[in-house]
Amino acid sequence: MRLNVCESTSISNAEVMEPPRASSILESSCGAGNSAVSLDDAIVDVANESSEEESTGEREEELGASNEVAPSTKTTEQTSNTQTVSAQRPDSLCVPSAGQPGLWTSQGDAEVKLRMESSGLLAETPLTVNEMFLSAVERFGNYTALGWKEGDQQKTMNYKEYYQACRTAAKSFLKLGLKRCHGVGILGFNSAEWFITDIGAILAGGFAVGIYTTNSPEACLYVAENCKANIIVVENHKQLQKILQVEDKLPHLKAIIQYKDALKEKRPNLYTWAEFMELGRNEPDAPLDAIISSQKPTQCCTLIYTSGTTGQPKGVMLSHDNLTWTALSTSRHVRLTDAVHSQEVVVSYLPLSHIAAQMVDIWLTMRVGGATYFAQPDALKGSLVTTLKEVRPTAFMGVPRVWEKMQEKMKSVGAKSSTVRRKVAAWAKDVGLQTNLTKMNQNGAAGRTPISYHIAKKLVFKKVRKSLGLDRCTKCYTGAAPITKDTLEFFLSLDIPLYELYGMSESTGPHTISLPDAFRLTSCGIEIPGCKTKLHNPDEEGNGEICFWGRHIFMGYLNMPEKTEEALDAEGWLHSGDLGKHDENGFLFITGRIKELIITAGGENIPPVLIEDAVKEAVPLISNAMLIGDKRKFLSMLLTVKCQVSADSGEPQDELTPEAVEFCRKLGSNATRVSDIAGGKDQAVNAAIQEGINRVNEKATSNAQRIQKWSVLGRDFSIGGGELGPTMKLKRPVVVKMYREEIENFYKELVTPTTPDNPLP
Repeated sequence: MRLNVCESTSISNAEVMEPPRASSILESSCGAGNSAVSLDDAIVDVANESSEEESTGEREEELGASNEVAPSTKTTEQTSNTQTVSAQRPDSLCVPSAGQPGLWTSQGDAEVKLRMESSGLLAETPLTVNEMFLSAVERFGNYTALGWKEGDQQKTMNYKEYYQACRTAAKSFLKLGLKRCHGVGILGFNSAEWFITDIGAILAGGFAVGIYTTNSPEACLYVAENCKANIIVVENHKQLQKILQVEDKLPHLKAIIQYKDALKEKRPNLYTWAEFMELGRNEPDAPLDAIISSQKPTQCCTLIYTSGTTGQPKGVMLSHDNLTWTALSTSRHVRLTDAVHSQEVVVSYLPLSHIAAQMVDIWLTMRVGGATYFAQPDALKGSLVTTLKEVRPTAFMGVPRVWEKMQEKMKSVGAKSSTVRRKVAAWAKDVGLQTNLTKMNQNGAAGRTPISYHIAKKLVFKKVRKSLGLDRCTKCYTGAAPITKDTLEFFLSLDIPLYELYGMSESTGPHTISLPDAFRLTSCGIEIPGCKTKLHNPDEEGNGEICFWGRHIFMGYLNMPEKTEEALDAEGWLHSGDLGKHDENGFLFITGRIKELIITAGGENIPPVLIEDAVKEAVPLISNAMLIGDKRKFLSMLLTVKCQVSADSGEPQDELTPEAVEFCRKLGSNATRVSDIAGGKDQAVNAAIQEGINRVNEKATSNAQRIQKWSVLGRDFSIGGGELGPTMKLKRPVVVKMYREEIENFYKELVTPTTPDNPLP
């Protein structure tokens, strides 16, 4: 299915560009997959903001922040053997010659050569954002595009109105002085105004630049300065204050717009949303049309800033083609339906400064004429369930922490049910798990479904989906960070398969996505059409660095040529920094991250995530776990326990969750607070944690991979606390710095600890 547009922009630089082949590299490519999209999410109290990207694992500068994080130039080792493989990548791409666009650039006003081929999806005609939007208007003009609530009243906007609003915003930006290739910063929660600002900025020739709402004034300053923002659009007075604090340090800034609530003060060049839109309402079309007609798919239109850990965030430059082609490929892969047949519906709640939320909420829905409904700003603090029940999405995406919170809530409610209800639920879950595992192993092939499954579906599964607002949601997705097998099996047992996806900001979001007829537990799926994967320097088990190829690969990092050359090798492959392998059926499994590898004093390379997930699975009380051991004689671990989260601030509290309290009661412990457990205060809980760690240690492939010491911290990790990034990923260097004293206490003993059954070398 091709987009029908009146006239496509001619592309002089879109020559055929096939990926190089190398006999020493394991390579996988996948044709068009089958499926329908749908991304499911949690509905309970999740701390502050979390999001999918990281679709997504972002390239973060974790290198060198502490001796707990292994440099990427060191060798990597798999858990099952001591065979090492080089983590070095091929020489970087050469700097493009003047006047000859190459595969990358670090200049905001430059073009790139597209990775096109002579046939297949890579041969599709490149489109600008305006061309894709116009096609949507032509096909779906009167269909609902956006929906939101004002008080108790539901408001909607169709595609014709949506497009005109974006054009009006673009003309307003031009009147305010937006220059070509300068940024329009957007700082606020998801809304129609967010979308209109984003697309309006692109149509006017600027860069759409999302800013995380959790950013400090200094972090906002860095992004605004880096993209030379002419205009910043904020949600409310709280976000406005951040910009006003740094306004005098932004020489390019010409105007600020507040799109929610009344202004508490009048200032020069500060506008309400209504005032802003009025500026362009009667402006002539010709200047805007001239800018739009001059745009090319090979040019940058959006900047996604990584959440960087030790270094400053990097501005990921995405072209028109990155957005429009990725939307095309992904929609085909997951079999999204055009609105003329059956309209797709999604709920927008994940941070739009992240590419995952943008791709799902803005571009994929536009591609097929879907409807995006906006959740309330307190969605992740409890109101999301209400929105889900009202909207009943057909597609839904949740980050792992959201799914985990939903799982905890459901377990807590289930524990209070009658004995009969608990027995029926347990029976149904067993039937659901076995039935769905059978389907998975048969790759979705039609087979005889047991009668018990149909009974369980009527008694339990349908009711669960309806209570979550997911009764129309045929598939539920998870991404941005690793999810435990326990959580995957929990939802699979309730007949809600969670399909993992994987990608990066630098790959415009998705690279691999699991499908109903093609998924495996803990695998992140198969490539979307037109994309290719290779594993660089694979070891004996096939583990190597995951590299991407396709038209979804970013243009480069804005004004950072050196960082861009580090990301792209001499052949144009994007190096993810993630370690992975393919199984015999081509499913991709993430096995670690090069920069996160722990290299012990004995030289053994250990991917920490596998061990951390095993501990969380073995001890349900544990919320977060971080393995320590780089350049150390043995492994230790920092642990946090599950606690309540403040509905106002999103910060972790001292009170344990109901599930955690119940866990303690079964042990004979009276603990109700984190402070009752932290520092080893509760012997019963300590014994249970040690027992779980012993079970994990029993499965270790070597003595060096056993956890010798651990400690429960007095506070759970959070975004506000600094231990977690915007997408809920663990910021290891930050944790090492914050808890350096606790870590050093692990290693104060002169004699390395040993046990009779676990002698250390």
